[in-house]
Amino acid sequence: MATEADRPLKPGMFTGIRVIETADELGEYCGLILAGLGAEVIKIEPPEGSPSRLIGPFYGDDPDREKSLHFWAYNRGKKSICPTSKQDVLRLIAGADVLLDSTGGRGLAVFGVTGSLNESHTRLITARLTPFGDTGPWKDFKGSDLIHLALGGIMMNCGYDASPDGYDLPPIAPQLWHAYHIAGEQLATAVAAALFNRNRTGEGQDVSVAVHEAVSKNTELDLMSWIMRRAPLFRQTARHAVEHPNRTPNVSNTKDGRWIMSWGVSAKDKSKLVPFLDRYGMAADLKPPDANADLTARSIPGSAASDEESNHTQDVIQRFVRSYRYKDVPWREAQETGLLWAPVRKPHENAGDPHWEARSTFTDIPHPELGRSFRYPTSKWLSTGTDWQPGRRAPFVGEHTAEVLAASREWQPVAERPFAVAKMETPPRLSPRGKPFPLQGIRIFDFSWFLASAGGTRFLASLGAESFKVEWKDNPDTRLAAMAPIGGRAARAAATAPLQGVTDPDMGGQFNNKNAGKRGLSLNIRHPKGLAIAKDLIRMSDIVAEGFSPGVLERLGLGYDVLKSIRPDIIYIQQSGMGSRGLYGRFRTVGPVAASFAGTTDMSGLAEPAMPAGWGYSYLDWAGAYGFALAILGALYHRDRTGEGQWIDSSQCEAGIFQTAVPILDWSANGRAWQRIGNRSPYKSAAPHGAYRCLGEDRWVAIACFDEAEWTDFTEVAGLQALRADPRFTTLADRLKHQDELDAVVEGWTATCEAYEVMMRLQAAGVPAGVCQTAQDRCDHDPQLTALDWLTEVTGTKIGRWPVPEFPVKLSRTPAYAGGPIDRGAPCYGEDNVHILTTLLGFSAADVEKLAEEGVI
Repeated sequence: MATEADRPLKPGMFTGIRVIETADELGEYCGLILAGLGAEVIKIEPPEGSPSRLIGPFYGDDPDREKSLHFWAYNRGKKSICPTSKQDVLRLIAGADVLLDSTGGRGLAVFGVTGSLNESHTRLITARLTPFGDTGPWKDFKGSDLIHLALGGIMMNCGYDASPDGYDLPPIAPQLWHAYHIAGEQLATAVAAALFNRNRTGEGQDVSVAVHEAVSKNTELDLMSWIMRRAPLFRQTARHAVEHPNRTPNVSNTKDGRWIMSWGVSAKDKSKLVPFLDRYGMAADLKPPDANADLTARSIPGSAASDEESNHTQDVIQRFVRSYRYKDVPWREAQETGLLWAPVRKPHENAGDPHWEARSTFTDIPHPELGRSFRYPTSKWLSTGTDWQPGRRAPFVGEHTAEVLAASREWQPVAERPFAVAKMETPPRLSPRGKPFPLQGIRIFDFSWFLASAGGTRFLASLGAESFKVEWKDNPDTRLAAMAPIGGRAARAAATAPLQGVTDPDMGGQFNNKNAGKRGLSLNIRHPKGLAIAKDLIRMSDIVAEGFSPGVLERLGLGYDVLKSIRPDIIYIQQSGMGSRGLYGRFRTVGPVAASFAGTTDMSGLAEPAMPAGWGYSYLDWAGAYGFALAILGALYHRDRTGEGQWIDSSQCEAGIFQTAVPILDWSANGRAWQRIGNRSPYKSAAPHGAYRCLGEDRWVAIACFDEAEWTDFTEVAGLQALRADPRFTTLADRLKHQDELDAVVEGWTATCEAYEVMMRLQAAGVPAGVCQTAQDRCDHDPQLTALDWLTEVTGTKIGRWPVPEFPVKLSRTPAYAGGPIDRGAPCYGEDNVHILTTLLGFSAADVEKLAEEGVI
């Protein structure tokens, strides 16, 4: 395993960028990402240190502010200073590129620095995370990780199968700190776009994200299923929430109590599964699919209907897995057969895997004061031109004060620092918001598909990049999910129950969501003429993006060497489940399989021996999409400053591993494997802390009391003042010891109340609380999301005009627009063939018609 000292490193994408951070746990993850990409991140702390230094677990279980593994994980590679004067702080800001804040300005106000800084520092990018945004009726609500996961809809997608009488267990918040991961990833992407824009225009801007808005857009099929068909989805154990749930999980128990993920029971899967099980004499009564079965059909996980035959197939798989101990399950052989199987790993089990070692996913970071090194996940992708920077261990409080303040007296103001600025060649194109796009003039030749890659280029299209989505009929993207309803928008407006969807692949709501703002090109690159056209279009593109299995594009004649010969400064990015380099490059994954491998499936759920609840949607598709967009933007920024393109080998699974630093550190430092915690909060102590049943079917409210003031206010609102005198609940330490009894008392009150009533009364009293919202709640009943303009209407040629989620980060000078530079929804298959070929390559209409006849387009 490489250490910080012995690994030769290329520069980071943001080497030379200086970030001043005033952040707590809400924003520290964003700062970690920027530091990992090479920025110098200087953290301003009070003399007693950041509040996040009090979040566990702790090294040696010693609750010392310098031994918080949480703080270590999210502040690696940063510097810490404790300035004492307004002059020092203003000097730091004058020499900074980015000011990252998640304290609502309180981190600077203690020094007398208040108000907007963008007018006086015109090149400064202020990057802000707020719980609920700057405006709207809930802007002053108290949030927490649990509250945001509840209000944002994630919890209602995640949990356990219902009993025959309905849901007997609450929805489960996936662990650990994911609301802040989601918001931090997207803010980092917007910061990268703002830096790129500033490099070309000289202008800084304010960039802000509300955690509530970011989280509310992170779910997968539930949102567009409600928008398009008024169809609710229901949570299931360790698999996608669906419209018609079953009770057959895709995770199978081994004889020693561990779990294996086996995804997919389609005809194509069964054609491989039956011979595989038959080799072990355990195919039971399963038969290969009929000769006329469609073995090419592909669906988005969670979008295909289940039936008893599929459930029985999964039951047979479970019998097979139960016959093995965890370490002996032949999941590798299943993968080699083409089956989507994976071990449900605990996070630390990746830390010694040779595949991740080959990819430099982990680094042993020295802690000299302890005489030890500890293992951290430090990289989300590999690249030929840049590296993730592991950095030093997290700083002690004020460790770099003297060094940084002395150096800051010599810093040049940002405006005077030399930049290799590539000026805009044309007047900026204004979006329907009346402001320019930050990525104007950038073109993507886009082979991406599925959410993990297509979602990334969708973000870039909303920021102004021109994306040519390339498909071919023999292997098109997944289009058949959250379909438009029969009768269109008028039928949806009048609906009081789920509507039947159309079957036209050009009218998929989820496809519209992940591909809005792109142009569509149907191109057969296996045909010599198709390959030639691809090369001509790549020559005039900045980026080639793809989401195929490793090696596919190379075998088709468009490997990186070829791309570089066409355009030397090309940026080529590929996203696969496990990455191209390493031992597992050919492994097949979808979101749930990647999550199982990464450790994020095992992390969520009730305490063992309960089975893991995992995720109710492909969370790592979103994590992969965020990283895909960020990597492209970082590479664009690096190219603007150096003239150098690069090849980026991105891994969906690594995106998940990067977010498991706390349990990996707990294993590395304390020898402790992760144990599930349900909805409780042992690391930032809180009690009560959970989801509690309310009036109505499957209605729940999340409540979190972190201190005595919140506890007192809670008991006053609930009329439970007597609890304060109960010796079981007198102090927070007492309440943590008696959480089962406390939860029963709390739910005794909430079960008599309507969920929104509980939330509003508690929030008015200053107690963090949030309804576990469904897609219907977010779309129809959430006034804060409405105030934040969280959805944007776009018009597709066949699907018509529908709302899709907007990129959640607000950029003051260059705001995103979901319709992209072409102001349109997702393309129909090959919709823009004529436009692209005639406008850019000079083909005539007759030429285009002949290409179609020849099977080129």
